[in-house]
Amino acid sequence: MTLQDIFAKASADPLPILFYFICLPILAFVLNWIAKDESHKSPWNYVYSTIIFLVSIPGIFSIILCVYSMFFEPENLLKLNALVYFLPIVSMIATYMIISQETQLSNLPGFDKISGLVMLLAVTFIAILIIQKTRIWVVFAGNMTHLLILFLVLFLAFRFAWSKLTKGSDKAGLS
Repeated sequence: MTLQDIFAKASADPLPILFYFICLPILAFVLNWIAKDESHKSPWNYVYSTIIFLVSIPGIFSIILCVYSMFFEPENLLKLNALVYFLPIVSMIATYMIISQETQLSNLPGFDKISGLVMLLAVTFIAILIIQKTRIWVVFAGNMTHLLILFLVLFLAFRFAWSKLTKGSDKAGLS
């Protein structure tokens, strides 16, 4: 199964995608209303962090796909599937804005800054696209499940390396 096959299935049945990307900003809005002044405290900040991860991963992937489509595959952006390419980006931005009204994104657990998460996801997706485009993956006869597992492994490895790099620069007085 290729990414194009997944996009074709998403186009054939768009309701789950619409539901997912519309529910995340709505959920963030409802949590802002429920948690009001306690959004920075323990159970709420983990829920907010989870929502940000749920919306960031497909959002960053969509940004990378849009950039890839514009520069490497000469495709007309007007002919692309809006549910796959643009809805995740809009949902990500809306969710970030809604959550940031009630709590500071830098105080949420799991990452120090939202820019760090975005950069980490972007680097991971770019690495996956490079691996897929260089046909290295064909040697291993991998399918989409293996590609997702590779994404998770790369994400965790980059996260670990980034944390080691930033801790090392803190000790050296570079930050």
